[in-house]
Parts: sequence; C-alpha cells; structure tokens
Amino acid sequence: MPLILASTSIYRRQLLERLGLPFVVARPDVDEAPLDGEMPDQTAERLAIAKAKALVERSPDALIIGSDQVAHLGAQRFGKPGSVPKAVAQLQQMRGQRVVFHTAVALVNSSTGNTQVAGVPTVVHFRDLSDDEIVRYVEKEMPLDCAGSAKAEGLGISLLEALSCDDPTALIGLPLIALTRMLRAEGVAIP
Repeated sequence: MPLILASTSIYRRQLLERLGLPFVVARPDVDEAPLDGEMPDQTAERLAIAKAKALVERSPDALIIGSDQVAHLGAQRFGKPGSVPKAVAQLQQMRGQRVVFHTAVALVNSSTGNTQVAGVPTVVHFRDLSDDEIVRYVEKEMPLDCAGSAKAEGLGISLLEALSCDDPTALIGLPLIALTRMLRAEGVAIP
C-alpha cells in the first residue's frame, strides 16, 4: 500500500525518511483551531486523525499518516509564531518554565478504515533565559515555523535545562517509535 504523509512539514518529512520507506507528501486541508474546552492533548490527537482522514477520499487504498503538536504551559498554548516578535514573546513566557509539547501521530488505513492514534508528551524545562539570549537565538535560528519557537534539534537545545520523553523524535514533530508500532500492526516490515 502507498504510504502518505499528510503534512507539508519539512521536519516531519525528514523524520519519516529515517525509516527508509517510500512515501509521498500531501497537504491536508484541516482547520487547526482548538475546540472550546478541549485539552491540548485532545487537540493534538484530534488534529492528527483529522489530517490523515482528510486525504482518505483522494487516496482510497493507502496508509495515511497525520501528526500534530500542541505546546502548552497550563492553559496557555504556544503555536507557530510566524514572526520574530511573536517568537521572542513566546520564549519570554516559557523561560524558567516546564512546557509540555504534546505530539500526536495517527495512521489511517483508507481501505479498511482502521485508525490508530498515539500521543507522546515531552516535558521541556527551559533555562531562565535573558532577553539578549532569546533575541540572539531567534535571530540565528529563525524558529518561526515551530510550535513554541524552540528547535531542540538545532541551536534551541541551548535554551533547555532538561527534557523528558519516551520518544526523542516526538519533540521534533513525528513520534517514530509509536509510528513504527502502528505500521507494523498494518503489516509493514520495519526494519
């Protein structure tokens, strides 16, 4: 069965390439706004499923991967900043705090309708960063397309005191341990 990544994220594409499986990328058309009263982990998991299911009609005989990530500090959510001032503001709010990055992955078999989903939280403890450190980081890394403005796979690692997670790829945006488990359940041989 063809494998489709329902995401245009370069980070997710690079992670999926690690598995050495052929796949194509397609853009899902999904409203990513959280629902009223929805917890961050519920938002991530709902959106991961919605992104995968958005491609079912176009690909009736495929395995479709959807993924989403919600960064939050209590009730405060941190999306993709999109601009330097917003990235700086996000990091100022997160400095010295423990922020949860909840990453969800879903796999939909479009021919059977079988849907699997898993959520993987990563607790990220940010250092007590100075404004100068934040500005220098944002200017060098330009993390404008990353939830929470921190790219731990790059210079963003210098912003952290510690992190805790069961899957090191979850923080980057696609939990490969959970995904490979799902793919094996669908009969895909990995490795």
